[in-house]
Amino acid sequence: MAYDLELAEHIRELMAGQEGATEQSMFGGLGFMLNGNMAVAARSGGGMLIRVDPEAGEKLIDGKRVRPMVMRGREMAGWLDVDVDTDSEVEQWVARGTAYARSLPHKK
Repeated sequence: MAYDLELAEHIRELMAGQEGATEQSMFGGLGFMLNGNMAVAARSGGGMLIRVDPEAGEKLIDGKRVRPMVMRGREMAGWLDVDVDTDSEVEQWVARGTAYARSLPHKK
């Protein structure tokens, strides 16, 4: 299943005008980067992937709508798989992901 086009467009609007913002197709979804670091993604199958501080991420997991991202059977620290229902939720998660991505060193 492809990513949610409306969700991707909303993320795109939120990322517009941010210095160093780019987007890239990946893993069947659409990733949004800041200075080469992924911040958020509209994921394949719906929902979002959010990059967060690994220590903070553990506290955000509720096991229902916010889960650790699992890749090849392994939980990925600092990455959350998030279901969102409202524009407000999207905005909050994009803000969290972009804040963390901005804290990382620029990639070339």
